[in-house]
Amino acid sequence: MTTTAIVTLAAVLVIVLGVSLITRPRHSSTVDFYLAGQRVGVVTNSWAICGDYLSAASFLGVAAAVYVSGLDGAWYAVGFAAGFVPVLLLVAAPLRRFGEFSLADFLARRLNSDTVRISSVAVVQLVILCYLVPQSVGGGITWELLVGHGIGGLSAYSTGVLLSTAVIAVVVAFGGMRGTTWNQAVQFLLLFLALVWLAVVVTSDGFRYGEAVEALSSQPLANPELVDEDAGQWALSQETNYIQPDQPAVFGEAGTRYGHLGQVALVVTLAMGTAGLPHVMNRYFTSPTGRAARTTTVWVLVLIGVFYALAVMLGTAAREVIPRAQQDHPWLAEYTVDGVLRIPEHALPVLGRIYGDEAGLGLVTAAALIAAMSTVAGLLLASAATWGHDVYERHINPRATQRQAVWAGRLTTLIAAGTAAGLAIALRPDAFTPAMPSLVATMVTWAFAVAGSALTPVVVLAIWWRRTTAAGAVAGMLTGGVLAVAMFLTASFLQPSALRELLAAPTLVVAPAAVLITVLVSLRTRAPADADTSWVIMHGTAADRHTERLAALTVEERRRRRAR
Repeated sequence: MTTTAIVTLAAVLVIVLGVSLITRPRHSSTVDFYLAGQRVGVVTNSWAICGDYLSAASFLGVAAAVYVSGLDGAWYAVGFAAGFVPVLLLVAAPLRRFGEFSLADFLARRLNSDTVRISSVAVVQLVILCYLVPQSVGGGITWELLVGHGIGGLSAYSTGVLLSTAVIAVVVAFGGMRGTTWNQAVQFLLLFLALVWLAVVVTSDGFRYGEAVEALSSQPLANPELVDEDAGQWALSQETNYIQPDQPAVFGEAGTRYGHLGQVALVVTLAMGTAGLPHVMNRYFTSPTGRAARTTTVWVLVLIGVFYALAVMLGTAAREVIPRAQQDHPWLAEYTVDGVLRIPEHALPVLGRIYGDEAGLGLVTAAALIAAMSTVAGLLLASAATWGHDVYERHINPRATQRQAVWAGRLTTLIAAGTAAGLAIALRPDAFTPAMPSLVATMVTWAFAVAGSALTPVVVLAIWWRRTTAAGAVAGMLTGGVLAVAMFLTASFLQPSALRELLAAPTLVVAPAAVLITVLVSLRTRAPADADTSWVIMHGTAADRHTERLAALTVEERRRRRAR
């Protein structure tokens, strides 16, 4: 471990823990712990959502996917960025106006059903687990590159997983939503600055995106393949073109990883999944108003658009720069095969070391740790909200005090963190090869697939279709969740083909099926009695909502008088 690595890592931990200490909630109420008192401003919340959303899959994975497969890797950036368009148009403002603690809470109250609550809690926890594991893996990979050895007899990878997960679990457990919000806002700014620094130094060195793509496309695309595991022997293997099989795959043309159907399926899966991500959607409940939630989403769209554009550019830069840097940087031989990185997630950290020596490596790897830790924070808080509020407060101990409810949320945070870390350690680090554009990004796609297939259709229908019923919602969630998991698990056993591409990103097929089942079952069952009231709350004008509240108060007052 170099002095620079020690200083960088210490600085990250000091910033994270310091922000949590300063901004920790002063009161032990569930509104403060889960929703930061619903007083988070537009700018702060937009930065925090970006910090929540721009995970290790975004910082490491998108650049790695572009590095490995060129244009096909850029589809990840397109899908991740496009996800906030449906959120802006369909979800953000109505969700906040209705006002609850979590997606499960929203669906349960909107459809007046505890069965919906329990079903949505199960789906939410599956999404969170699918998202948590690759973030912990990203932390392990980053520690392995930054530090190079473990602590207490553990491998470097396992140490990174445990350390990054443990630190952020403590931050969330005792900082709550307020501390997590400010942490994620600061972490996003640090992450964004690291990416901007890399873009500036690469461009100053003469890199031009268009020229680089043209040069890289002048020869067939090849990536390292482990040909002898026992001997640790690697060799370059030429990529297949899945769109034009008679032509070699090249960097600047589609077809390296996906055919036409696979490209569409991937973008749809990522775009629809965003509206069902519990850690992102829960943030809208912290906005003071529906208008603020919508404005926040506009800011998020701009910020993540710039972020992903830079990530695509830098993935391309790494592909061009690293081979010609071999002569001046002999240490690259440890990470490459004929000038191509064995682990594509190392693309940005290696660029940082090339242009900034140990300090540059420290900056970029610290940013990668920040990305993983920031998203883990949001996921743990979402997990705490569903278990602590939706299960403990509503079912296990309905008479719980505010203090007991908060401590239940803290305990479930630590349990979720331990589960994710254990699963991440169970994965072998050497599994991170270019067999897929980026394994970290691919694993996150599973979370998007479940969210976009099981939660997004039901949430959108609950917001925009008054006739949605509890039975319909449960049937839709179960259909979407079961089919999505079955399809992407089946894909892992198939050889590359159009069928495998569709199964690996199943939302294109499963989401319409979930919508159909939800509608058919809803039409055969009775809608909630207060469906019209819910509609006014979500979609009515301010005057409509004021009138509705007065009517409700009048009815309640009459009921009390009769009771006397």
